[in-house]
Amino acid sequence: MTASLSTLAIGTLTLSPAFDADKLEYTAATTDASNKITATAIKAGATITIKNGETAVTNGGSATWSDGENVVTIEVKYGTTVRTYKVTVTKS
Repeated sequence: MTASLSTLAIGTLTLSPAFDADKLEYTAATTDASNKITATAIKAGATITIKNGETAVTNGGSATWSDGENVVTIEVKYGTTVRTYKVTVTKS
């Protein structure tokens, strides 16, 4: 699919399941206050929008976690196609 990610990393956190461009939902756990989020689109020219809840996060920038569940959405747009990945990061 053209509006897909080739890579997705949240610091050194382990995504569950392991990242796969065709899977849209993941979980991860952390004790850190923040982690850097990096996403790369399969297609050059695709637009990537990252949010931690309602807070925008720059691609390659850090997201700050609240205690409990934090929902990160990564929207990939290529042409008129939009695909959204979701990672629930639980901070303990």
